[in-house]
Amino acid sequence: MGSDQDRDVHRPIKYVLFVCRHNAGRSQIAQAFFERYAPPEVRADSAGSEPVEALWPEVIEAMREVGIDLSDRKPKGLTVEMQRRADLAVTMGCGDACPYVPTTVEDWDLPDPAGRPLSEVRAVRDLIEKRVRELIARIEALNARPAADAAFDRGKSPQEA
Repeated sequence: MGSDQDRDVHRPIKYVLFVCRHNAGRSQIAQAFFERYAPPEVRADSAGSEPVEALWPEVIEAMREVGIDLSDRKPKGLTVEMQRRADLAVTMGCGDACPYVPTTVEDWDLPDPAGRPLSEVRAVRDLIEKRVRELIARIEALNARPAADAAFDRGKSPQEA
């Protein structure tokens, strides 16, 4: 996995990639909440290392309950372009199936909603929503840092930044 040393940690985050194994549950939920709450200049996408044919029906229902319609979304595979473009990647319990992404990577160890009853999918949904909101707050704080502060952190004067 990547780390903060793999990239300039003070570069603004503009593209977040959520990755899980099938792209049929956790990563789709995270992308949807990110799109709901994030500022418009920060984009998100989701992908799977082994995408399946369709989102899990319980995920679609659980998200419908909070006013988000995922019925038209399709799982998609992780591409090299997505990996290269990501300023931050969040992996979601995919274990050894999680690919290397050359950027800062967070791993959220979350239960897979596949085949779970709706009550358990709701709990996963709510946990993902909380984590996405916390992530957005951190991104907004990082992106709001003045360039001079970031330059100072890299050992440069503001004029050199």
